[in-house]
Amino acid sequence: MSRPSRFESFRYLGDKRNQVVYDLDLVDDAGLGPVIDELMRSESFAAFGPDTLAEARNRGYRPHASIRARDDEREE
Repeated sequence: MSRPSRFESFRYLGDKRNQVVYDLDLVDDAGLGPVIDELMRSESFAAFGPDTLAEARNRGYRPHASIRARDDEREE
């Protein structure tokens, strides 16, 4: 899946409805294409500046399970 056209230069995309942040680099591997498509249709998304996971957390967003799984793999 390609990145949503409005977010081609962003990596992290937040869902305002449930305060979850997604890593657009992991969408294909995690099978999140339909989730991101639905999020774009809902227009309940947020981008972060700076475009970092730390900034998303500062704004109260929790990382999606795909981000946590990636981080767990890196620790092993």
